[in-house]
Amino acid sequence: MPRGRRATTGPAGANSEPGAGRFYMISVVSKAYGIHPQTLRLYEREGLLKPSRTDGNTRLYSEEDLRQLEVILNLTRDLGVNLAGVEIVLNMRRKMEQMQEEVSEFVAWVRQELARAAQEGWQERLQEALVRLPPTPLARAATPAAAVVPPPPATGSAG
Repeated sequence: MPRGRRATTGPAGANSEPGAGRFYMISVVSKAYGIHPQTLRLYEREGLLKPSRTDGNTRLYSEEDLRQLEVILNLTRDLGVNLAGVEIVLNMRRKMEQMQEEVSEFVAWVRQELARAAQEGWQERLQEALVRLPPTPLARAATPAAAVVPPPPATGSAG
């Protein structure tokens, strides 16, 4: 199995709760990915992974945790990114996903508003509301300097 890739079959030692998905203990994850358990603990200390815990404080890695681990391993092993860089990349990914969600919500709202406006006949109302003006030149011809007449001098005596 290539380094940093998980086995396609379910590893032994995987726990499963009804409706909660599969969870894997640290020993199973470390073997499947060819990394030391201390490395997984380091990733958790650095805030890169957040496995859930049992009542006995045993780490349980979910499918989402494994996807996150694969990203971390790809960045560190394949691309040579250090852990500080991994943290930055993961934060940027999280922000991009959040922004994508917000954009999708906005697009859905715009579509809903356009559909509502189309039902209300907004196009006809807009055409009726527009005032038609005759076309006007965009630029007026400049007055030549010779045609400008200076004002007459002030007359009267001051004195």
